[in-house]
Amino acid sequence: MSRTGKLPIKIPAGTEVSVASGEITVKGKGGTLKRAMHPAVKIEIASGEAVVSQAQQTRLAKALWGTYAAHVRNMVTGVNTPFQKKLQVEGIGYRAELSGKQLKLLVGFSHPVLIAIPEGITALVEKNIITITGANKDQVGQFAATIRATKKPEPYKGKGIRYEGEVVRRKQGKKAASAAA
Repeated sequence: MSRTGKLPIKIPAGTEVSVASGEITVKGKGGTLKRAMHPAVKIEIASGEAVVSQAQQTRLAKALWGTYAAHVRNMVTGVNTPFQKKLQVEGIGYRAELSGKQLKLLVGFSHPVLIAIPEGITALVEKNIITITGANKDQVGQFAATIRATKKPEPYKGKGIRYEGEVVRRKQGKKAASAAA
């Protein structure tokens, strides 16, 4: 039994949820999101609530039930208040800047790294903090992970790109290791 699947999803005023031909569409002030539905799961909309249930009594349906409930909940939340991720660029000479529809990262390579900003996502750079916002939670998280993957924080000096609030475990350098011997 899915704990999240059992809970009905409240649809706020000004948000429209519809299911048609194997696709769920959520419209709100923040945009429109669509997601393909799996035939093992069904969604019913009634009296300002969406209820996700199993269409079949199979192991796959049980596995997808809570997952699709979370997807629908995230879609409803995203079209009303956009999701946000913040990344921090740390290191001497490391910086990020916007150039048109691309994010330009100078992170210790011999060349700048250019990353195209996907449709539906906005990126903002202030000093050494990159703010990514968008209605689709999956897309925001994936874009943030792509940026972080260009230069992960290293354990000796902590240089690189990290999520805001992320703690990087530091290692001791050569001096501390040789002094102990």
